Amino acid sequence: MAGKPKLHYTKGRGKMESIRWLLAAAGVEFEEDFIETKEDLEKLRNDGSLLFQQVPMVEMDGMKMVQTRAILSYIAAKHNLYGKDLKERAWIDMYVEGTTDLMGMIMLLPFQTAEVKEKNLALIIQRAKTRYFPVYEKALKDHGHDYLVGNKLSWADIQLLEAILMAEEWQADILSAFPLLQAFKGRISNIPTIKKFLQPGSQRKPLADEKFIARVRAIFNF
Repeated sequence: MAGKPKLHYTKGRGKMESIRWLLAAAGVEFEEDFIETKEDLEKLRNDGSLLFQQVPMVEMDGMKMVQTRAILSYIAAKHNLYGKDLKERAWIDMYVEGTTDLMGMIMLLPFQTAEVKEKNLALIIQRAKTRYFPVYEKALKDHGHDYLVGNKLSWADIQLLEAILMAEEWQADILSAFPLLQAFKGRISNIPTIKKFLQPGSQRKPLADEKFIARVRAIFNF
């Protein structure tokens, strides 16, 4: 039997967190080999493990997989979270790209100065409420199902929940105008594998603090 996937990244969220979410939702146990220093990263680069010299990297099914999107789509397809046909896959891709855009903006906030953070947070909240969340609210309303695509749990649902929870960390009532998304959040959060991942002590990572930010800056030279 193949071993557990091994995730190579820092001990924080970043681009690896959506991979952790998807594996956990699929009920897949995984191990983590944390990059703690610049030397840890250089070792991976020098031994040829990183195709493009970048992390995240996941050892899985005999491959050393890089590029976040490639890793996620592989996991989604392998665990039947990627739709039943090309059209469903296209919708999942569109929804995922939307949440990826929103989460990418949120992800950078802890690394910004207070002034820049305040300005960008206002923009992110505005876009979440007018550009992103209305799309998902309308999708749920139009088809009347519990899930975004095909009335079956998919990668799109899992990543939307992750995006919602990330946004709520910065504005707790951000879903106040989106009743269907509030109900969606409750439903998806209670799926047993996801509920387990949301419990304290899981491999879900916390919001970056100053100590972690300093470590990341030292590892990646920024």
